[in-house]
Amino acid sequence: MSSNPLFYWLLVGAILMLAELVIPGGIVIFLGAACMIVAAALWLGLITSVAQAFTLWFIASIVLLLLFRQVTQRLVGGDSHVDNTDEELDIYNQVAVVKESIGPGERLGRVSFQGADWPALGDGSEIAAGRQVRVVCRDNIALVVEPLADFD
Repeated sequence: MSSNPLFYWLLVGAILMLAELVIPGGIVIFLGAACMIVAAALWLGLITSVAQAFTLWFIASIVLLLLFRQVTQRLVGGDSHVDNTDEELDIYNQVAVVKESIGPGERLGRVSFQGADWPALGDGSEIAAGRQVRVVCRDNIALVVEPLADFD
């Protein structure tokens, strides 16, 4: 086995660049490319010490990441999905079914909503079990609901 640092920089660079196939994201390949730059600088005699090699690797990694990461992500693409980060908006205006009567006043009841039972507060009137309600918002762990209009 060689004790030439050039060999080790080339080996680590190749391993990192191949690791991009297993660890996608467009970062590891640039770290490997920076290793190759260090190996080239060692081969040309531009750097001679370990400190210079790591400094060059650090600077080359940062420069490559800043310059080319967005370009490669545009070319290669990737999974991008933006979800709503406000849970309140996800439940607003959804329909639930009253399991235990709610009210009158501020008496808690229970509703079945999205496959789970939730404590629920009403609009002050009594809402009977079995009735469909609309979720207005959430108050701590309780859902605030109002009865759906009957269309008989």
